Amino acid sequence: MDLGFETIGNAIVICHDGGPVLATDPWIEGTAYFGSWTLSHEIPAEQREHILASRYLWISHGHPDHLSPLSLQRLREKEILLPDHRGGRIARDLVSQGFRVRTLRSGKWVQLSERMRIMSIADVFQDALLLIDLGGKLLVNGNDCGDHGVGDFLRATAARYETSFLMCLTGYGDADMINFFDEDGKRVPPPAEHRHPLGPGIAGLLRTYGIGHFAPFSTMHKYQRTDSAWANAHTTPIDAHGKGFDLEGASILPAFVSYDLVHGAATPIDPPRTSDDLHDPSEFGDDWSQELEPGDRDVLASYLSRFSHLKSFLGFVNFRVGGKDNFVDIERERFDRGVTFEVPRNSLMTAVLNDVFDDVLIGNFARTTLHGDWGKEGNAALYPDFCPFVTKYGDNGGAYSPRELRDYFAEYVRRGFFEPDAGALGEDMARSIGTYLG
Repeated sequence: MDLGFETIGNAIVICHDGGPVLATDPWIEGTAYFGSWTLSHEIPAEQREHILASRYLWISHGHPDHLSPLSLQRLREKEILLPDHRGGRIARDLVSQGFRVRTLRSGKWVQLSERMRIMSIADVFQDALLLIDLGGKLLVNGNDCGDHGVGDFLRATAARYETSFLMCLTGYGDADMINFFDEDGKRVPPPAEHRHPLGPGIAGLLRTYGIGHFAPFSTMHKYQRTDSAWANAHTTPIDAHGKGFDLEGASILPAFVSYDLVHGAATPIDPPRTSDDLHDPSEFGDDWSQELEPGDRDVLASYLSRFSHLKSFLGFVNFRVGGKDNFVDIERERFDRGVTFEVPRNSLMTAVLNDVFDDVLIGNFARTTLHGDWGKEGNAALYPDFCPFVTKYGDNGGAYSPRELRDYFAEYVRRGFFEPDAGALGEDMARSIGTYLG
């Protein structure tokens, strides 16, 4: 292909300008989330070779279906381009492992080849948006990134292009923690079970931003652990995105596509599905009968103590490991509200020691029970005060104390692509962030 792009894998777009130049979020080997996730479809040899031949990689954020350590070992000679996430954790970790890394300033175009330039915009939730100008056509790679204030800029940018494409996460909702149980031990049905048509929402995105075409993206996974396979009932089939789509002059591309921008031609890529074989958790080091070892509870307590925001709303966290409860006090005056995470010791301690607690949650083998009145059910209850403060601002952004959180949010406001108000964030999220911005 002379000039164009391919989408393949989970969140991979390969951009060509006289040959492969850039591949994004290259998960091409191995599993994610402690072996829970695997790719839904194989990556064909041709696209695999294009990824291996690309000069640059861009990695949006630190989740292992986007930043795959095993995949990067196959790609060590590439220059890795990163968003300028506050805290710089990904850049620091990759440099320490010997990778060539360049951090891109948010909102600045960077020329990668004669007909290709890119603009990376880091998001307050430690994700990022990538704009790609490829021969005068615009590609918007939104992966898992939401609109927290970048909308006006994106609309103005898209208006300057006659041809534009959007690729971002849409789906029934399993790409986050949905494995909730009530206090009687019964699973709480996740919203994903309703399988609402996705087409109207996609049409709304295209209309909102003035973009002409949509490519399904960032939801091409399935579950392969025996303790997470239940969630396969809630994944999003690749043909689901077009259901209910009706927007004159716009289109939804095939889930995996080769798009020739010179001729305006889309050619579907039809990779085979990966194996449906299931794997025992022990293959990934997890034994549900193993209890915490001496000293583990102190490690867990020390980990949680760093997140100052937890004291504002949470009484306790209980880690149920090997069938035994291990309570960690957060704020005794708030003991009417708590949360239990039932999880195997190996994945729990690995996540805590490596500051990747989100990996346990998104794997959907850990079981979560909420105690007391959270005001919401399921995953919605963990926002805005638990998940982002622990897994986004803390684990990834390095912001734990009130002062660090204030500086963290202020930095994103200063950059101009973040609006900490209810219009961009919703009332609850705006309230929790506003506590630190004053």
